[in-house]
Amino acid sequence: MKVTIRKWNAVATWRWDIPEDDVCVSGKCGHNFHMHCIVEWIKQDSSKGQCPMCRQKFEWTDTIETDGHEEETNTAAA
Repeated sequence: MKVTIRKWNAVATWRWDIPEDDVCVSGKCGHNFHMHCIVEWIKQDSSKGQCPMCRQKFEWTDTIETDGHEEETNTAAA
């Protein structure tokens, strides 16, 4: 069966350097997204609160770098 995707709302940030002014988040599932993209995805009823890549419940891990050390805080998607 062939499926044509006419519109895709989520964009994963694969494995490239992220510009300093981009806000990106990592999901607990290991997928990475621009903050704007994943928020728009999660707001849609059809997302069911799931990661658009693997369909696990989407929970993100914010990684904040301070003085060369990374601190993580886990937050579940609504």
